[in-house]
Amino acid sequence: MPELGLNIDHVATLREARYRDWKAGLPPEPNVLAAARLAEQAGVDAITVHLREDRRHIQEADVRELSRAILIPLNLEMAATPAMTRQALLIKPEEVCLVPEGREEVTTEGGLDVLADTARLKSIVRKLHSAKIEVSAFINADLAQVEAAHRIGAQTVELHTGTYANATTAGARRKELARHARAAAHAHEAGLRVNAGHGLHYSNVREYIEDVPHLHTLNIGHSIISRALFVGLEQAIREMLELLSSREFAPNAD
Repeated sequence: MPELGLNIDHVATLREARYRDWKAGLPPEPNVLAAARLAEQAGVDAITVHLREDRRHIQEADVRELSRAILIPLNLEMAATPAMTRQALLIKPEEVCLVPEGREEVTTEGGLDVLADTARLKSIVRKLHSAKIEVSAFINADLAQVEAAHRIGAQTVELHTGTYANATTAGARRKELARHARAAAHAHEAGLRVNAGHGLHYSNVREYIEDVPHLHTLNIGHSIISRALFVGLEQAIREMLELLSSREFAPNAD
């Protein structure tokens, strides 16, 4: 059974829609830490947040507070830049996931091109390792990118599942699943831990975990937070955990 990492970025998205200046003293809601604590109680294995350079949702204060207050691992997604590396070294989350980032994108689209930037990324990984921070590389399911992630010293690869999630035909999904299965097997053989995420939801996650081997953690956010609007966060998490544990579940439309 893969572990579940809950991405709570969109709890902060909702907060920022109303409380842009919450750091000046306004009472923020929804509260990011409260969501993380509830998720912890509901059984998630890790909390994931993306501290974007434009600070569109998660803020430094969120990451600092989460790193101090939650008992489960904190996975910090961040761009591979000097400024973000300094933030990570100050906050010291359990894991950093290096991701590509563009200000014009709505959400992260595609994996990090580790192959094209090996020397610079290796230097960043070395700095993070010196602070005892584990490093993951968010990559497309490509064998060359897996090998490049291994060369820079990452302990984990997170396979970008967006192309699979966006596939509109059974044939396209099968093609993506086969590609991910090969990448996961290749990473496992190289001694890398295999995570996956982006666009996984209640209707496609079972197919994914049945076809892709060696999965350690699935990082899922938008789908669970969306479901929580109707059934509550605790129930939404439990429903996803049921799927990951191989028990059949068909979410209703309430």
